[in-house]
Amino acid sequence: MKSDLITREGYNRLKKELDFLWRERRPEITEKVAWAASLGDRSENADYKYNKQLLREIDRRVRFLRKRLEVVRVIDYSPQQDGKVFFGAWVEVENEAGDVKRFRIVGPDEIYGRKQYISIDSPMARALIKKEVDDEVNVPTPLGIKVWCVNLIEYLPDEPDQPVDPDLSGEQEQDSPEPPPG
Repeated sequence: MKSDLITREGYNRLKKELDFLWRERRPEITEKVAWAASLGDRSENADYKYNKQLLREIDRRVRFLRKRLEVVRVIDYSPQQDGKVFFGAWVEVENEAGDVKRFRIVGPDEIYGRKQYISIDSPMARALIKKEVDDEVNVPTPLGIKVWCVNLIEYLPDEPDQPVDPDLSGEQEQDSPEPPPG
């Protein structure tokens, strides 16, 4: 089952995506659909078919975001969390081979397109909760138990170098003729 937890940054990002899709992207695609429909025969009109499909995908994502934003619980940092791993923490761990990993524990809605984020529902995150620096954690994997040592715990906002896909609908726009102005 998908957790309903989300960081403040994640919540704001979902709201921004919803706002972008509803106020900017959807009207733009709706205009393209109307223009393509005005050209006549829709059965062989690739612009019409493509943009109509894109509009359905946008509407599906808008419905999902509206429902999801109603049920997620925003978890903010609390000073009592210092020194232990909780939701929203940046954690650095190291295994016996010296491999070091750094990631942030966030809600499942926040991990897509963000390579240094792991879901609170993941085995690694579940094993790390309430651990302190120098604690060892046993993480179940398909290949057996892996042992990691906690090196660092920080509570910081999003790291600025984390790329986020600007086309939040996940679709790549194809080149198509622009509707005439006016």
